[in-house]
Parts: sequence; C-alpha cells; structure tokens
Amino acid sequence: MPAAQPAEPPAEDLPEELTRLAALHGVATSYRPSPDRTVQASATAVTLALAALGVDADTPGAVRAALTARETELRERLLPPTVVRWEGGGTPDALTALPAGTRLRVDTEQGEQHDGVERLPSGVHRLTATAPDGRTAEAHLIVAPARLPTPAVRSYGLLVQLYSLLSRHSWGMGDLGDLGELAAWAGRALGAGFVQVNPLHAAVPGAPTDPSPYRPSSRRFPDPVHLRIEDVPEFAYVPDPERARALRERAGRLREDVLEKDALIDRDAVWELKRDALELLHQVPLGPGRRAAYCDYLAARGTALEDHATWCALAEVHGSDWHRWPEGLRDPRSAATDRARRELMDRVDFHSRLTWLTDTQLTAAQRTAREAGMPVGIVHDLAVGVHPRGADSWAQQRYFAAGMSVGAPPDAFNSRGQDWGLPPWRPDRLAESGYAPFRELLRGLFRYAGALRVDHVMGLFRLWWVPEGRPPTEGTYVHYDAEAMLAVLVMEADRAGAVVIGEDLGTVEPGVREALRERGVLGTSVLWFERDWTGDGRPLPPERWRADCLATATTHDLPSTAARLTGAHVELRDRLGLLTRPLEEERAEAAADTAEWLEVLAGLGLLRGTGGDTGTPAEEAEIQAVHRFLLRTPARMAGIWLPDAVGDRRPQNLPGTWDQYPNWRLPVADAEGRPVTLEDLAASPRLHALIDVVRAAADDAPGDALRGRGDVRDD
Repeated sequence: MPAAQPAEPPAEDLPEELTRLAALHGVATSYRPSPDRTVQASATAVTLALAALGVDADTPGAVRAALTARETELRERLLPPTVVRWEGGGTPDALTALPAGTRLRVDTEQGEQHDGVERLPSGVHRLTATAPDGRTAEAHLIVAPARLPTPAVRSYGLLVQLYSLLSRHSWGMGDLGDLGELAAWAGRALGAGFVQVNPLHAAVPGAPTDPSPYRPSSRRFPDPVHLRIEDVPEFAYVPDPERARALRERAGRLREDVLEKDALIDRDAVWELKRDALELLHQVPLGPGRRAAYCDYLAARGTALEDHATWCALAEVHGSDWHRWPEGLRDPRSAATDRARRELMDRVDFHSRLTWLTDTQLTAAQRTAREAGMPVGIVHDLAVGVHPRGADSWAQQRYFAAGMSVGAPPDAFNSRGQDWGLPPWRPDRLAESGYAPFRELLRGLFRYAGALRVDHVMGLFRLWWVPEGRPPTEGTYVHYDAEAMLAVLVMEADRAGAVVIGEDLGTVEPGVREALRERGVLGTSVLWFERDWTGDGRPLPPERWRADCLATATTHDLPSTAARLTGAHVELRDRLGLLTRPLEEERAEAAADTAEWLEVLAGLGLLRGTGGDTGTPAEEAEIQAVHRFLLRTPARMAGIWLPDAVGDRRPQNLPGTWDQYPNWRLPVADAEGRPVTLEDLAASPRLHALIDVVRAAADDAPGDALRGRGDVRDD
C-alpha cells in the first residue's frame, strides 16, 4: 500500500496578477500529485522561478510592470521565437494567426529560399514574416517528420551498466573494448537486437569523482575513462614502452582486486592509470590519415569541443568548480579565457584528442553491433541534466537557470520531494536559439547510437525547479515547449536512423505518453509496476501491455529480479536503516506482491521447469518465467538486465543512499556475490538457459516474432 499522504502547508492564495504573469512564462502555480489532489505552489517558489527567467516579481508593482510588458509583447509580436511544422500536418497555429496578406519567406538550412512553408525539407530554417502594415518578424522554423519509424521486428537485448562489466582485459572497470565484445557476442551468439548501457557522458574530474553517470560534467562529450587503451593505434609506438608495461601491470592488479579480492570498482584509480597512459600516447605523432580524421572531428565539433577541452585544461589548473576560478575565466568568451586557452594550447589539444579517441571507439562499438546483425545496436542513455560546476554549465551559462535545480515534488512515496542537483535549461533561451543546444547535444550522441534512451523524458514537457538553498517541497513546475522539444528529438533521430526510448516511469502528466506515442517515441514498462491501476490493481495481463515500449523486469535503480523474488531487497534496506515501516510489514507486503505475480505466471503456464522435471532451481525458473511473460506482451523491445542472467541480488544503485551503499561501483556478480567477467558470462550455463527460454518464447510470441535482426519501417 502507498505510504501516508505527505503533510501539506496551508494553501497560500496567490495574487491574481502573479498567477497570470506566471502562466504567461510557463511557471506553474499548482500541481497534481494524483488525479484527486491539487497542491498550490508558494508565492516564493513562483517568484524565484520567474526571477530565474529574468522576470522581476518581487513586489506588487514589479509584478504589474512585468505583466503589462509581457502582455504587450505577446500582443504585438508577429511570431514566437520558434515555430514547429510537422511534415504532412496542417499550418502551425502561429502562422494561421498572422494578419491576412502576410508574406512568408523561408531560408532553409540547405541554402534554398521558399515562399511559404509548404514542401520544405526537414531541418531548422529561418522564417521571415512581413505583414501588410510593414511590420516584419523572424523566427526559427523547425520542420520535422510526423513520427519516427517503428522497428520492423520486435527484438530482445541486454541491459548493463558498462563500468560493471569487466573482462580479463579491463583496467579495473568495463570499457569500450568490452562493449564491442559484448555486442559482437550478443548479436552473433545470442541473437540479441541491442545492448543498452548507462550514460557515458564526461564526468567532473577530481578525487573523489561523483560515481553517478547521471550527474555528468558534460552531456555533449563522452568520458575517456571508458577508452580501451590498447585499442588506440598509437599505443604500439609510445616512446617509453617500459612505463607502458608498468601501467598495464598496475591495471592488472586493479582488475584482480575487483574480480578476486572483493574490492569495489575504483573509477578514480582507473582514470589515474589511463590518464598516465594517454599522456604517453599524446607524445606519439598521428600519421597522415589519423591526423586528417582528427582534423575532421575538430572541424565537425567546432566551438563546442574547443570549449569543452578548454574547461578541462582550466580545471587542471584551477580545480573543477568554475565558480571558484579567477573572475575573468568564469566567462568562456572573455579575453582572459581566450588568453588562457592560447597559453594552455597543448592541454586543450590533449583533451580534444581524448574526446576524439573516445568518440572513435564508441563509433566502432556501434559498427561492431550492426555487423553482428543487430538491427538497433548500442542504446545510449541521455542523462536529464549536468553538474552545476561542470563543463556544460560553464560553456553554456546563458541557457541554464541560475539559482535553480531540477528535482521532483513530494508525492505519496516521498514526502520530502527530491533535489537532483542539476541546473535546468531556460525554456525562453532555448526557444530564442531555435533549440540549438538541444540539437547539438542530440546530434553528438546520434553519431554512435543506434537508439537513445531519454532519462526522465517527462522533462521535455516540464521540470520541477527547486530554488537553491531551499527544500524540494518549495519548488514548482516550469513548462517547456514540448512540441518544439519533440520536433527536435524526432528530427535528429530520423536523420540518424535511430530509435528513441523515453523513460516515462513514475508520475506522468496526462497526455505525455500519448504525445510521445504519436511521434514514435517508445516508452518504458517495468513488469512489477504494470498493474491495472484504474481497476482492481491486479497485474496487467500481457495482452493489455502497450506495444510502443521497451519492456523489462527491472532497471539500474530497482532491485534485481532475484532480489525481488527472494525478498533480499527488503533485507538490504533494513540493514541500511531505510525502511519507514516495521520489517515484518515490509516483508509481508513484498512477499504478497511477488506471490501475486507468481500466481499470474503459473496461471499462464509460464512457470515451469522447477523441481524434479528439469532440476532447475526454483528461483532460476521464476526468473525465466518473468522473461517468458515479457515476451508474451506486444512490446516492440524486451530487455534482459544482464545481472539477472546470473542471479545477481545487488542493485547497482540504491536511491536514497549516498555513502551507506556502494552505488555505481559494483561489478556484475553471481547469486553468491562473486564477480562474473565477460568471459564467464559467455560460458555461463545459467545465462544460456535464460537466453534459450527467451528465444523459444520469441518464436512462440503472437504477431511479429521477436528477432535479433531486421530493419525499420514506417507504420
């Protein structure tokens, strides 16, 4: 049963003018944590959110002045900053509202000029409107395909946190060489259609590094800690081979500590070794072909890469918190920063080259996956935001809301709300730029992604803004132009021929899932949460699941299937003091939930192979039954959490903990907690037994069979 409803502060009536002003800037004055409850935001939360958008609402007089200015602006403008047109759709509302006789001219990003907005190519174009009275206005015009293609065949694949997957060649944590090996094996030997990994974004440097892949320094560029050093061609020619050999020996000891001595994955130690190796590599001149490829990459990524590498170089000198740098260096466009960039040119080149090397290995992993027969390949993960002291927040300051953090409001399961410590984008600045930062971000990721999982995809529609220094309960929602955000996402994914999966778990605003489905963005469905919430609350039969989703048994933030089946997740939370109710009560509820699902599995004839007929242990057979169920649903993609295949009971991340639990630092392990290497996985009878079940269930699946191969088609 849900926890008791959170206590709410007394309702505070907002002045009518403040309410109107907030609405005109997309700032919510209330929210609904459940269909039958409405909670009003405080005047303080609304005022601070408006301030972060550059709107003064501190006094009644300031509110009236700002309201008058905004209403006048909206009344007199011809066009909003960005207009969206879906291919095959009608004329955008912003254009139908123009005065009769208004002339339209479009300068496309392809260099063509058109009168009117019909038959335009996909892209972000420049729209000019000239009214009969001589007024003119310019806007960005986003033309996007009506929807993304639907995968032509249903596929199953593996989900894994890359750092947790060590091979006998890893330097203490999983790397891109391991990802390529996993993809080649899963595609060729297991018939898998994809491999999904955690965000591989660049982390904030320094020790100790925040181990969470969901709080990166930059989402625009990958982290070189994931490099397979030996796969860099220049490694064979380092000027000090003895030092290189010593580094490899130290890396071997680091790996053995994790695999044989029960040590945690130490990202900082791994990076220290790899950085030393990469310093050696940087002394090796690139050959003509490699140099040309590197120069092409520099040209393609332009100012964004130069800014990122400059931040990395400055962080080596001044520390990773740019707010504490000398004042002149806090502005990426200042004369002081320009001088520092020139003085640190060798370090800027070093970090630029590391980014290129990582991009190259990521691209190679996707190529390997496709060559192994995967129709999708590598599914990369886009974190919801970036670290407030990292490279992106420095380089793109004007796009972030100063003094604000993204989080979640109080609900029935978390009465205190959540603060994720990530600065949100300003929707007004995004619109003024034609969503250039979002377009650039997506284009970079789609260079090497067969599909993209968008974490907290509801953030395309609205985000909970928490004022700095205040609890999450004192936040409010700020809305984004979801149509424009979706149009950019669909446009860039379509150009890349990629699939998009939205992580839409938890409380979702009405209409969001429908809007995503309309544009071909898949959702995420986790077995234990799929119940008839509007009816009897029973587990949802497989035929009633939605088709447009990735269906899984668990995620990185949830208990493994073995832990849930055995109740180990409750015992873990009890040991850490995280339970809010008596242990026996928690145990009873978890056992009842599991028993209800097992009853459903048995009733469908999916729970077989236990006990005497095959000798399969009960827990293993139950995990197999769970995956048979997933394949009974019409879900277009079915994911197997890789630790489930070997009975791992430990979650990779335990929300609500920091140093009480080793989040993001555990290797994949078996039921006894022994680390399992990539080589062990390939030879695991338990894993192969589960894959045999998946393949058999795929062959028996109704409608289009689940396959590991195929192309995509339009519905």
